[in-house]
Amino acid sequence: MSDPATPPTRADSTLARGVPNPARPSARPEPGTPLYVHLPFCAAKCHYCDFFSVAAQGQDRGAMIAALLREAELFAPLAPRTVFLGGGTPSLLSIEELTTLLDGLERSTGFRSSASEVTAECNPESLDRDKARALLDLGVRRLSIGFQSLHDEVLQLFGRVHTVDDSFRAFEAARQAGVEELNVDLIYAAPGQTVEEWRTDLSRVLALGSEHLSAYNLTFEEDTLFRRWLEQGRLTKSPEEVELELFELTRELTREHGLEAYEISNFARPGHACAHNVNYWRNGEYAGIGPSAVSKQGRVRFGNAKAITAYTRRIRDEGQAVHWLEDPDERTRLAESWWLGLRLAEGLTAHEARARAHFVGDDAGARALAEELVGLGLLGSTAGRYRLTARGLPLGDWVAKRFLQALA
Repeated sequence: MSDPATPPTRADSTLARGVPNPARPSARPEPGTPLYVHLPFCAAKCHYCDFFSVAAQGQDRGAMIAALLREAELFAPLAPRTVFLGGGTPSLLSIEELTTLLDGLERSTGFRSSASEVTAECNPESLDRDKARALLDLGVRRLSIGFQSLHDEVLQLFGRVHTVDDSFRAFEAARQAGVEELNVDLIYAAPGQTVEEWRTDLSRVLALGSEHLSAYNLTFEEDTLFRRWLEQGRLTKSPEEVELELFELTRELTREHGLEAYEISNFARPGHACAHNVNYWRNGEYAGIGPSAVSKQGRVRFGNAKAITAYTRRIRDEGQAVHWLEDPDERTRLAESWWLGLRLAEGLTAHEARARAHFVGDDAGARALAEELVGLGLLGSTAGRYRLTARGLPLGDWVAKRFLQALA
């Protein structure tokens, strides 16, 4: 999926500090901490996806659910204020499996009475009205549906197993079931895509009236089939000038349809921004359970094993499956607070960046860099609050690198 349900941190499966299988911090997350649940099963692996997922066929889904619930008993926060079921494809689970999982999470956390937002990622081929209704009954209120493209040939190129018609059927099924919070995921800048094609496709999706839209420029991540095809010359990236036109058109059309661009790639009707993901961009604390899931407690980040067998075995035998742990220095934490916060339309102040980073030193370097970027026209500043400008928005990744290079 494209919705950034997994936290946008710099950490990966590498062993920070070189410590193999470090212990999870002993303290349970504070009550109210947002909870992410990673379900790694998909009908098939998408060719562009670098999230940890595996084809579901032949997998012991019951053992995975049991391991998730055991980890939740030990480490999930009580009364989480948001819950996000990501993956993978949570909607691939049967209604019975979803019932076991969500009832178990309720027993461990009490999320049904505490969470203002509970999201499940869904793919069109595994979402119908009965499943959408079951998810509502089990406490899920927000569904994120992975359309990705409105061209069947592009879906095949992406490695998706659904059709365009399946996407629209799934959306309608969710509405018929009574789902009032819907996100649609789309990817633009597919090889050969034209600006007019994107105008037609995006207009068609916006006409559905979803509360939220995630629209991402296609990227070629390391260790993906798409990256290998790009290096082999089997795929060609869209020209930068086309990517810029697609980016600007996305913001124009979403605005015309009443959606606010509250983050670089995310758009919502007023009051419908994804609270779970906003917490990531504000560099807040979060808890993750499941294989590859990441948690942040205080200054420390850690992540679970990226393997089904290793995860389930270690949860069974050791009660935890942490594979890496890192305690970034305060300059790195400050840099990350700036680059994450600047992705949001609300921007951030230097004070907010320091507080989110637990930074107690001299942040003159960060403030000087922010002013330098103001001088370049990439950031604007009003009453000490910095935001990406219209010129800076398409260069958000470059701005992020400047903070990381200068401070980390």
